[in-house]
Amino acid sequence: QVQLVESGGGLVHPGGSLRLSCAVFGRTFSDFAWGWFRLAPGKEREFVAGISWTGDNTGYADSVKGRFTISRDNAKNTLHLQMNSLKPEDTAVYSCAQGPWFGQVSYTNPNAYTTWGQGTRVTVSA
Repeated sequence: QVQLVESGGGLVHPGGSLRLSCAVFGRTFSDFAWGWFRLAPGKEREFVAGISWTGDNTGYADSVKGRFTISRDNAKNTLHLQMNSLKPEDTAVYSCAQGPWFGQVSYTNPNAYTTWGQGTRVTVSA
């Protein structure tokens, strides 16, 4: 049974950085595309970033482009999200999700993802 476990969230001041990780168990991590989504209070779930199974293709929401970087470590079965220049509007619960098998692109539609982690909370506040 596949399990996704996020970590790295916390409280950070505006302008600060955090690095989120998603450890994947029970799945051949390297064969799948992966993504990060976030859910803020009172808002719908939002695509943040995605990465293809090869890692060659990545995509980002306009709101995080240039500040966030998604990456994958196939040797450690781990997905990362480096978040820099954080803003209060980045406050949310961030979840990783498993995308399509041998997915070629960054998938923005949450319906493309089949398995989700519980999430890690990120709070950006002065």
